[in-house]
Amino acid sequence: MSRNIPNIPSYAERLQTAAKAKQALLEKNRATAQANDAQSAERQAAQLEAEKARQIRKAERKEANRVAAERRDAERAAEKARKASAVAEKRARQEAERAAQAEAEAALKRDQKAARDAKYAARKSRQK
Repeated sequence: MSRNIPNIPSYAERLQTAAKAKQALLEKNRATAQANDAQSAERQAAQLEAEKARQIRKAERKEANRVAAERRDAERAAEKARKASAVAEKRARQEAERAAQAEAEAALKRDQKAARDAKYAARKSRQK
């Protein structure tokens, strides 16, 4: 019967064809794997570069933030010192004004007492 059908391959021919197809598929996979490996290596190198760039930018931002924080702290300290100086100056000026006013009042009272004493002394001298 098998002689009557001319195009049916034998078992050995089918095994050989299957082996060739399997080998061709393996070769194709190897070729794409190598190409993928090259592309993968390129992608990995690009990812490494991008990560390094991100780390550098992150470090730069961190440094910039630290410098800005130090500047803000210095400005706050300077403002606090300026306010404290202004408060101390105001207190000193108020104390000086109080002292001057107290001195002026004391001088006025002395003058008034001297005038009153002079007036009493004049009255007593007229009575004698």
